[in-house]
Amino acid sequence: MPSQSVKLSCKNIWKVFGGNAEKIMNETNSENLDETLKEQGCVVGVRQANIEIYEGEIFVIMGLSGSGKSTLVRLLSRLIEPTAGEIIFDGKNLLDATEEEMIEIRRHKMGMVFQHFALLPHLTVLGNVAFPLEVQGVSKVEREKQARQVIELVGLKGRENYYPSELSGGQQQRVGIARSLAVEPELWFLDEPFSALDPLIRREMQDEFLRLQNVLHKTITFITHDFDEAIRLADRIAIMKDGRVVQIGTAEELVLNPADAYVEEFTSHVSKAKVLTVGSVMAAPLNANDVAGHVSVKDLIADVAVKVEAADKPLAVLDANGEVVGSLSRDKVISVLVAGEGYAGD
Repeated sequence: MPSQSVKLSCKNIWKVFGGNAEKIMNETNSENLDETLKEQGCVVGVRQANIEIYEGEIFVIMGLSGSGKSTLVRLLSRLIEPTAGEIIFDGKNLLDATEEEMIEIRRHKMGMVFQHFALLPHLTVLGNVAFPLEVQGVSKVEREKQARQVIELVGLKGRENYYPSELSGGQQQRVGIARSLAVEPELWFLDEPFSALDPLIRREMQDEFLRLQNVLHKTITFITHDFDEAIRLADRIAIMKDGRVVQIGTAEELVLNPADAYVEEFTSHVSKAKVLTVGSVMAAPLNANDVAGHVSVKDLIADVAVKVEAADKPLAVLDANGEVVGSLSRDKVISVLVAGEGYAGD
């Protein structure tokens, strides 16, 4: 469970592409801003975004193509400059940092993985992973030692001397991940890192990603357009449309309480059993003699369905302290499974 300490946030962030965008933003009142920007041929990439990313959480940003999700991540790392707003990292506004300071922050505190991982073809796996450490000026002995440790962490031990052309797509992506981890970043940005992979390899990489997070506990911003991927990975999800952050919440919150018709449509295809927790559908507690086992309040319905359906009585629902807080019946689980996409809670 991530702590509630805010590692990275943005406040009222705008990115407007076009000449004189900043001047227009400063001199135009909010009521006429959209019309003026349009008249001046400006395009809004991100509009008044406000997010907080907690230390140690996987924060997923998702939306359709053109929604602004990739632009927002590049703003958070200042790879592109915002037109207005603030970006706060560890309590400091990154927009006050000089270009030299930002280079050092990216080199030492930020890791980035993109869909096209751009491995250096003339370098081996070891050379690619060690490369950012070489840029930092780390000695050859030390950088290769660190690189070997990360290569083993991502499951590529024994392939240190392979070249990218000798690796599969999934293996190449692991090299990209290892390269970004070699600098031991505090923040890890991943922009659709698995979308170019075949479905089976993509699933394996998601599993690997979760395994790494259980070991490393990084603060992660992860972009995807795939809600099923977001469900598997995210602690919380931000959904974007037309440059706006429409809603932020857990997958369960987005499905049960969509902020508007767009979020409702965006999540409509999701199997509710993969999203709903036991706590969202449980009934009142029962006597000990009336239950046949227990489940956790945080378990997903999909994960406990077989257990509940096989039991001849309801199961007790336990909280994190092992206290009974409810009960879960076979009928309730079946109603979620059968209702599927139509289930919206009681």
